[in-house]
Amino acid sequence: MRRVLVLGVMVAGIALMLWAGWHNLRERKLAMQKARDSQVMLIPDKGGESAGDMPQMLGKVAPAFSLTDLEGKKVSLADYKGRPVLVNFWATWCGPCKVEMPWFEEFRKQYAAQGFEILGLTDDADAGKDLIAKVAGKAGVTYPILLTDGKVQTTYGGLEVLPMSFYVDRNGVIVEQTAGLGSKDQIEANIKKVIASGSTQAGGM
Repeated sequence: MRRVLVLGVMVAGIALMLWAGWHNLRERKLAMQKARDSQVMLIPDKGGESAGDMPQMLGKVAPAFSLTDLEGKKVSLADYKGRPVLVNFWATWCGPCKVEMPWFEEFRKQYAAQGFEILGLTDDADAGKDLIAKVAGKAGVTYPILLTDGKVQTTYGGLEVLPMSFYVDRNGVIVEQTAGLGSKDQIEANIKKVIASGSTQAGGM
């Protein structure tokens, strides 16, 4: 009888542990999903706009810009004429931006042989160079980080969501536009697309 009682207690204990583990896993998944959902839309909609309602730049020539990097050097989009470029708008306070930046760095190295480059444009240039450099450094970023002038955002249709990325092909045409945090696989797919696009005569940047 005692053996049966002990066995019953053990079975009950194991069942309780399994239930607790499953419950905790479920709670963690829900918390992660909730956090991601709350991070994607970082800037409130204006006039009820959603990411899908935002001005589309697809098929258009990427607006030119000349901005200063963290070392004070002038960098222009035209400097990368004939190369596939990812123009990424981000901010130091943007959680999803910090998630994708190490992915960008990884893909930049992976596809460097194809001429691929990334330009990171800070949407909060007033945060100061030190903070911007610290955040970029913590993410392992070595691609150019440019300080925006408050005008370039407007030329790219305005930023209702961060991060915002524009994939510019060798001819200077925007072939893909994304808002918010996407998956790492989707980012790589977009990079492959921009590398393959505009492989003929380069121009327009």
